[in-house]
Amino acid sequence: QVRDLEILKYPLVTEKAVNMIENENKLVFVVGTNETKQTVKKAVEGLYKIKVNKVNIIKDMKGRKRAIVSIDRKFKAGDIATKLGVI
Repeated sequence: QVRDLEILKYPLVTEKAVNMIENENKLVFVVGTNETKQTVKKAVEGLYKIKVNKVNIIKDMKGRKRAIVSIDRKFKAGDIATKLGVI
C-alpha cells in the first residue's frame, strides 16, 4: 500500500489529461523515474481496486515520467478522478 503511493506520485491535471479521462477512460499519473509499466499497473489496481488494460509511459519536457493508464470498460476513469479530486 505505501509502496503503491510511492510509485504514483500524483495524478496529472491538465486539459489534455482531463479530456483523456472523459473521452478515452484513461488516467494520467506522474510516477517515479524508476517505475515500469508493470509496477504502475499493480499500483493502480491495488490502490483503486480496478482493472487496468494497458499502461503507456512517456517522459515529458519537464523531465517527469508520466504513466497513461487505460482502464477496463467496467470501471469509469471519471469516478476515480472524482475521488482523487481531479475533476
